[in-house]
Amino acid sequence: MEVEMDRHPLETIRKLDPEFFDLVAQSSERAFADGALSAKTKYLLAMVLDAAHGATGGVASLARQAIEHGASKEEIVEAIQVAGFISGVGSVYTASFGLADVFK
Repeated sequence: MEVEMDRHPLETIRKLDPEFFDLVAQSSERAFADGALSAKTKYLLAMVLDAAHGATGGVASLARQAIEHGASKEEIVEAIQVAGFISGVGSVYTASFGLADVFK
């Protein structure tokens, strides 16, 4: 099981190649900016993608960011329900582990 991220997941890349890190960071900022989809919706989408890929730490981090952008507990749970339907129960288990500390 992956542990929750206690530092930036690309910290090693930042140290090895700061210029490349900056390009990735700019891409992330653009991807999550409000547009046709709200930032909240984009964080929820990313959260369930991480759940589907088994990334427990990503689920926790992205859920927190979704909450910071206005997502409710109910919206997070509904998004996980969709992930479970599309990707299977494994994504629900991953989400449960990832959300354990988010919703203590």
